[in-house]
Order: sequence, then structure tokens, then C-alpha cells
Amino acid sequence: MAALPTIPTSEIVEESRAPDSRVRTMVECGNLMAVRGHGRDGGLVVLDGGTGRAMAGGCIWLVGAGPGDPELLTLKAARLLGEADVVVYDRLVGDGVLDLIGPSARRLYVGKRKSNHSVPQDEVNRLLVALALQGLNVVRLKGGDPFMFGRGGEEMQAAREAGVPCHVASGVSSALAASAAIGAPLTHRGLAQSVTFVTGHAASGGEPDLDWAALARPNHTVAVYMGLTTAPAIAARLIAAGRARSTPVAVVENVSRENERRLVTTLGALPEAVASLSGPVILVIGETAGLAMVEEIDARIRKTGTVSREGQA
Repeated sequence: MAALPTIPTSEIVEESRAPDSRVRTMVECGNLMAVRGHGRDGGLVVLDGGTGRAMAGGCIWLVGAGPGDPELLTLKAARLLGEADVVVYDRLVGDGVLDLIGPSARRLYVGKRKSNHSVPQDEVNRLLVALALQGLNVVRLKGGDPFMFGRGGEEMQAAREAGVPCHVASGVSSALAASAAIGAPLTHRGLAQSVTFVTGHAASGGEPDLDWAALARPNHTVAVYMGLTTAPAIAARLIAAGRARSTPVAVVENVSRENERRLVTTLGALPEAVASLSGPVILVIGETAGLAMVEEIDARIRKTGTVSREGQA
């Protein structure tokens, strides 16, 4: 890896949470790194260059923020947020989790959406390393778990290549939270002896290249991340590989958040069922999804502890 710039704490741009002031792009200017804002003047803020030699104490923590509900954050993650000098965070991190960041910490937004990356992954890797080389305690805050379709492995590899200490604090992955939300286990004696986690997103932008024959096995749960836009293709592929059209599918949108939506359908009806959804979605495909009791569960039971069939807690 080429020599990286160092970044003094005083020059790091603090993100104010307003969408028009979030950090949008990083560029290199000779041996300097700059951050392009999307706020007041949209200009470049130059971050001081350096030798690329690590200062004592700098490290990177890859921290799982969970699916959104701050009550699902681990105690370790909460402690690390309070101790961080800089927090580099994603789009899917909930506001309640961001509220746990210490008051003196700087915040840098590097969120991604499908086909719209505010900061390319390679530049995120370089930024994390550059901050740590300045001796800063850097938290890379990622939705769900850093190592579950979160590209945390790429960030850890970049840190290792630069000789920067990098550690991981696991988070509750969205599929696990979705399973709990609908009251349907991912494995269950007599229904599912195995579970496979797959991504519905392909790097090329098309449908994912998966082992459809293996995924179509009965008594096997398939949890699909980022599968909203490819849900029709996934359903068609599984049916063509032998999975029954009547196979239950649970769909959870915006899992663990106030605007969470849940529904249960079948593999054959999946394309129509998800047509009205737009947020991040987890698909739980398999016999255990038939155990879901979505009509009895309302988001407010997480706060009140009560259950209502009408959704009135």
C-alpha cells in the first residue's frame, strides 16, 4: 500500500447530521487528502499531509451497530462509541445509535445505497488507515455485523497491510433481528436443520450468482440480505431449481426500526408481495417462515412489553 497521509484531529470535518452537510467525496491532492462537503459551499477541506508513519495509540475498531434499534447494540459497542476520537459511519446506522457517540468525537458519513456510494470503498479504507496513523482511536460503525455482507474484511485487510491495529466488535445481524421480530426461528427441529445467509446484491448489478440447487433443498432456511430489487429473480431461480412455489417467505422491511413492516407470503407470490416496499429488506425463505405471527406483533411491544392483534399497544 502506498504511503498514506496523516490527519490532525483539528482538521477533521464534523458532520452535523443535516443531509446537505454530510461528507460526500474524498479526493487526493498530491500528498494531501481532502474531503468534499455537500453543504454550505461544497468546497474541499484539506486534511494535512504527513509521512504515513503510525503514531502511538492509533487503532481501528470495526463496530457492528446492529439493525437500527439502539437497544440491540452490544455493551462493548456502546463503550467504544463513547471512547472514540472519530466515528466513520454508514447510512443504515440508526439515530439512536449515533446518539451514543461521545460529545468530543468527530463524525464522518460515508454511507452507501444501491448504485450510489457517497465514498467508494477503496477511499473509505484509505481514510480509516490515515486517521489511525495519526494516533486516533477510530470507530468504523457499520449497520448489522461488520463481517456479514458489510465489507469489514476489506477494511481489516487494508489496516493489516498498513500495519495498523484493527479489532472487531460484533453486532446483531439483520437476519437474526428479523427472525426475532416475526417470531420465526431460522432453524427448528423437523422443519430446518440448516440455514444459509446470502446476498441478493451482485457486484455487477445483476442477479446474484448463487448455488440455486443447494439453496432449493427442503428443510433449509435461506436468509437473503439486500434482496428487494432481486426478489423476483431469486424466487424464479429457486422455483426453477425445485423449491416449491408454496414455500413460506417472511419479509421484514426496516427491521427493528419504528417504520418496520412485516409480511408473510409464498415463494410464488413473492414478486407481487414486495412490489410496494422500498426500504432495506430481509427475506427469510423456508418452512420456518410459516411459523411467523406477524399479525400479533407490533413495533411498540419493544417498548411496552404488550402484544395486540390490532397493533394497538
